[in-house]
Order: sequence, then structure tokens, then C-alpha cells
Amino acid sequence: MQYLKNREVATEGDLVELASTKSNSYVFVINKGSVQQTHRGVVNHDDLIGKKWGSEITSHKGSQFFLFQPGIFSIHSTTKRNTQIMYPKDIGFVIMKMNIGPGCRIIEAGTGSGGLTQVLAFLVGEEGHIYSYEIRKEMQDLAKRNLSRIGLLDRVTFNNSDIKEGFLEEDVDAIFLDVPNPYDYLSQSSDSLKAGGFFGCLLPTTNQVIKILIALRRSNFAFTDVCETFLRYYQAEENKFRPTDRMVAHTGYLIFSRRVLLQIHESQKQND
Repeated sequence: MQYLKNREVATEGDLVELASTKSNSYVFVINKGSVQQTHRGVVNHDDLIGKKWGSEITSHKGSQFFLFQPGIFSIHSTTKRNTQIMYPKDIGFVIMKMNIGPGCRIIEAGTGSGGLTQVLAFLVGEEGHIYSYEIRKEMQDLAKRNLSRIGLLDRVTFNNSDIKEGFLEEDVDAIFLDVPNPYDYLSQSSDSLKAGGFFGCLLPTTNQVIKILIALRRSNFAFTDVCETFLRYYQAEENKFRPTDRMVAHTGYLIFSRRVLLQIHESQKQND
């Protein structure tokens, strides 16, 4: 499977997107002799080979589509999943807040279907690496298939183990925990996170947030922030420009912190 190749036309084995202004978009790999079923007709894969990106494509019913190289947003949106994956609005802020980019080494726990994993693997580039922990093997197997679909499986090391035993890696740049009880794994996170490194997690309820705040304060983490993100779309029509009818509002609380090295002052030693 070929993705992110700098070519002008689609070829067999490419991951492509068929986009329509009137129906869902479809992301799939071109295979000679195959067809793509849509709600608005069938598109033959053979008809896509050799077409320039952005070309208009018609189904057997005459419905209009356009052929694109899929962006990471489209890939994430069409990820096969067994459970809810993180929303793009949250992932985008995580990326900025935790300084994730080319060359980063990142631990994530709670792989799930690999929605966040795909975005992280895309961003760290060939020099970076993701170490993903998941205790449920069936979920991890799905995540592997999703990473394989976009050709980024080699950027991820999957570990099927319980993180209470700790992480195998040391001096990583960032750790993100998408687990119900991240406050129970701050010691393990601190052991693997480089000094000054970024810690993040996602929690759905306020009582869980309070627990993580207490645990962070006791575990040599500082500069802690708690936030939630909101994203509102608008109808892109000049004659009826207004907010769309639906909005993804609260999806969870994002918590961020930094690992710091605290010195024990003489006054503290004397009081101990």
C-alpha cells in the first residue's frame, strides 16, 4: 500500500479518497479489477488508475465524485473502530500542547482502534517512533491493520501488556494515556519520561480530573493545565451562512503536565 507518495496520478496500490459533496467520502486502496460500492453508484478501480489527483470521477449512475490523496483527517475519520476514538478537535490540541513533531519518541497507552496512533505516526516522521500499549489483544490487532492500511506500521511498536508493570522505553519526549485511571500510572510514566517531557491524558468526568490533579502534584509533575475543546462548523453557503445544526461539544477533559526535577532543600531535610 502506497501513501504520501509524491506523484501526480493515482496508481495501483495507492490509498485514495473518493469525495462527494452529496454523500460520504470513501477511503480505500486501489486494486485492479475491484469496485467501490457507494450510495450513489459503483466506481471501478481500473477507472482511477492514471487519473490526476483532483479529477472528476463518475459512478455507473452518473453521480459525481472527485479523486484525492486522502489527508490525515479523512484517514482518521474513516478508521475502522471497535470503540470510540479520540475526536480530531482533541487530537489537534494534544499535538500542539505536547510539542509532537518529526523525530519525537512517544508512548501512548490505551491504543484502542489506533485513531490517535495513526496521527502520531504520521507526524513523527521516519526519524520518530511511537510505542503503543494496549492490554486487549483484539483491539491491538485492529490498530495494527489500521496502521498497515496507511503504510505507517513500521513507525509503531505495539506492546500487549498491562502498563502497571511499567513501560520498556526510557527518556521519551511525551506520554499520553487514554485509560480510565491514569492517576495510577504516574510513577511508571515518570520513570520513562525525560526530564521536562510532556504528559497528557483524557478523562470524561470531573471526579477523575480531581484524582489526576492530586496525583500529579504528588508525583513531580508541574505546569498542569486542564481544558476541553469545542468545534463548531458553519454552512459554507453564501446565501445561508450560519452554524450547522449539529455540534460536537464536550468529549472529555484534556489534562497536560510536565515532568520536573525537584530539589530537596535543607529546611525540608531537617523537617523529615
